[in-house]
Parts: sequence; C-alpha cells; structure tokens
Amino acid sequence: MKIVIQIVLWVVIGVLGYFTYHAVYGPVEFNKIRDERYIDVVEKMKDIRDVQLAHKEIVGDFEDNFPDLIKFIDTAQYVITQRRDTTFLDEEYRKTYGVDQYIEDIVIDTLGFASVKDSIFGSSDRYKNLMYIPNTDNKEFEIEAGFLTDEDTKIPVFEVKASKDIILADQPRDLVIQEKQTKSVDGVDGAYIQVGSMKQPKTNGNWPKNFGDN
Repeated sequence: MKIVIQIVLWVVIGVLGYFTYHAVYGPVEFNKIRDERYIDVVEKMKDIRDVQLAHKEIVGDFEDNFPDLIKFIDTAQYVITQRRDTTFLDEEYRKTYGVDQYIEDIVIDTLGFASVKDSIFGSSDRYKNLMYIPNTDNKEFEIEAGFLTDEDTKIPVFEVKASKDIILADQPRDLVIQEKQTKSVDGVDGAYIQVGSMKQPKTNGNWPKNFGDN
C-alpha cells in the first residue's frame, strides 16, 4: 500500500506540475508565437498596400481581387517624369501691342518607364503568394475595394484583413479568444489584423509599431 500511495502521489505531483507549467509558460509561449506570426502578416500586408497604392497611382482606383492585382504587378509600369520651369515669348501679345511679354510655364518631360514589380519587389518573386496569410495552410486574406462618396466626389478605398482565428488556428482556444478581445496600445485590437478601410479613406493598418511601421 505504501508503494501504491507513493506512486499515486508522484502521479498527482506530475499532473499538478504539468498544469502549473502550462498555466505559467503557456501564455508566454503563446505570446511569442503570436508576435512572430503577426510580424509576418504585417510584412505581407505592407506589400499588399504598396501594390494597391501603385494601382491607384497608375489606374486611378484600388483592386478588389488578388489574381488581377498580381497580373497588375507583372505588367504595369510607372511613368518616370521630370518637371522643369520654362519661359516663352507670347507671340499674340507681341503682335497686338508691339511689346515682348514672356510667360512662365512648367513642362513635364517623360524620361522613361519603370516596372511596378521591380520597383516594389526587386528580384523577389514573393508577390506570387501575395494572397496567402503567412504560417497557414494557404488561407487567403480577405480583400475589398470600392469608393466612398463625399459631396459628389468618389474616393477610392480598399481593405485587407486576416482573422486571428486563422493566424492562430493551432493555438489554445482560450488564449485565442482572449487575444481577440485585446484592447491595448501594444496589441492588435479586435478579431482581425487589417490594413485600409472600406469606411474611411485611409491606408494605414491597425497594428502598433512593435509589429511594424504603420
């Protein structure tokens, strides 16, 4: 009986130690994994934002799907221009009044073209997987684009987001639920990491600087 009791006690100690370890170190490990994954997601979102801003500059609006956005990267080019001041003689004024008058103007010269792909991604081909949330089984970002109307003016907007449920799918459910309720200056508030907005004309993300430049 003494041996049996000792075995039972050791089992109880082991079980208590296991739960104590996970109660103390579980959240620590969760936070480490969360931060690493959030940084990866933010870096991918910054790439998406750069491409969307290029699309707006060249096309005039934002794209609402990744296949067309990737096609845009492969084919689109920036126009490289140079602005210079110039003056010229107003011939009509001279004919009418017999006096020389010079007009100041700005001339925009086209110097050439630059590939969007090379400008944003250089020699990297990471843009081909732009739609996939990092560290997931090829789960895709949610993407929207459209316009807001302000006094008959259409303002292009876009929004890209990733659910914390997807980013942290393999983590303890209770800790994920707590994370989705985050309200902190050092954390990502709410259930999503997001860049842009369909409700406001903004292109920043909802993450703090400890996860990347905003």
